Amino acid sequence: MNQFFSSQLADAFPDAGSPERIGIPQSLNAEQKAAADELMNGPRGGVYGPFRPLLHRPSLLRAIAKAGETLRYEGSLDASLREWTICVVARETSNVFEWDMHLPLAAKTGVPEAMLDALAFAKDLPEDAPADLVLSLTLARELVADHRLKDETYARARQQWSEATLVELITLVGYFAAVCWLMNVARTPGPKAVT
Repeated sequence: MNQFFSSQLADAFPDAGSPERIGIPQSLNAEQKAAADELMNGPRGGVYGPFRPLLHRPSLLRAIAKAGETLRYEGSLDASLREWTICVVARETSNVFEWDMHLPLAAKTGVPEAMLDALAFAKDLPEDAPADLVLSLTLARELVADHRLKDETYARARQQWSEATLVELITLVGYFAAVCWLMNVARTPGPKAVT
């Protein structure tokens, strides 16, 4: 299976391979060490991605880590919907880390390869694409670009999902947009680049 990693999409991920600007602090104080230990001993198993720059602010790291853990490990969204939506946000924000991290997870949850190909190369989705994933693409793109949903998109989303699911999906988009923006500024390397 072709994975469409950022290394194949230089135009889509212009910061891929750029030197990191805000990484892990040179030396850690006690609070930073404690926060790093919590990440290493938690579900993530390490300090990577947005937590590299966030380690400068341990209390913020903890709050953001908890929100992410709730969305990824305690959420109610179907795994394919969650992983697809994360990939959409990563592609819309040109974030190399989340794209390379979640692309194989999306494939593993059953997101069709043709959809991942279409997203990677900015092509039209296949006609047989699952309706919930197509709607999620529209929702995420509108939120990232316009910071709101069109009335038509909201109506379709309410037909597709409960209010609770919609709130979780919107929060997922917001969470991943925020960490993508942070990593884009920090130029956090993709998961394969971090040793």
